[in-house]
Amino acid sequence: MPFEARKLTYQLGQRIRIARIRRGWSVAELASKAGIARNTLTTLELGSPGTAVGVCITVLWALGLDGSLDAVADPDTDLHGKALEASQRPTRASKPRKRNDDYDF
Repeated sequence: MPFEARKLTYQLGQRIRIARIRRGWSVAELASKAGIARNTLTTLELGSPGTAVGVCITVLWALGLDGSLDAVADPDTDLHGKALEASQRPTRASKPRKRNDDYDF
């Protein structure tokens, strides 16, 4: 796993831990609310890259932070992807093709 990705995974775990502590919840309480094992939540908070994405989303939901996921990988904010898409568009529109309407009912 690249260092930058590992760093982001660790930061996400720390943010989840801080949100849990601010709410005054123990690891057991949040794990129960999310329907996961305590060890899984601890692993997530430690930033383990092997923790499933579904677990992360479920824990964020249990914390009430699932709305913050709307900005994650939003295609409208993907400037690089938009530029690539625009560069692959045809420069002119093609002529409409004639259709064979033999079987048009």
